[in-house]
Amino acid sequence: MTDEQLVELAFEAREHAYTPYSHWSVGAALLCSDGTVYQGCNIENAAYTPSNCAERTAFFKAIYDGQRSFAAIAVVGGPQGEPAPEFCAPCGVCRQVMQEFCDPNEFRIILGRSGRPSKTYPLRELLPEGFGPDNLTTV
Repeated sequence: MTDEQLVELAFEAREHAYTPYSHWSVGAALLCSDGTVYQGCNIENAAYTPSNCAERTAFFKAIYDGQRSFAAIAVVGGPQGEPAPEFCAPCGVCRQVMQEFCDPNEFRIILGRSGRPSKTYPLRELLPEGFGPDNLTTV
């Protein structure tokens, strides 16, 4: 799977977003180490806090299916029903979920936008000094 193909799957996922309040639609495509791809979209709620981001939707679907090894995620976002002209980076909560399941030096975050080249970052660059399982000690 190429980065471009993963970005296209993120654009496809964005079409499923439920965004009646912000009108900001986000799609994500999560590539597992075995080549399986899980798509996710953002899902809003009138109370805001129960809303869920596209990236976490993709991760939670994959985790439910037993996946625990991830290679990359593509993320795209922009105004509902319009092209996505700018990059849309994962929020801090999503980055923290990635830290829980991914090697921060190896896991790639691919930011896509309409009609332009994507940018790729290792998780470590977008979440420096992230808190993960290795920060907890056992008693």
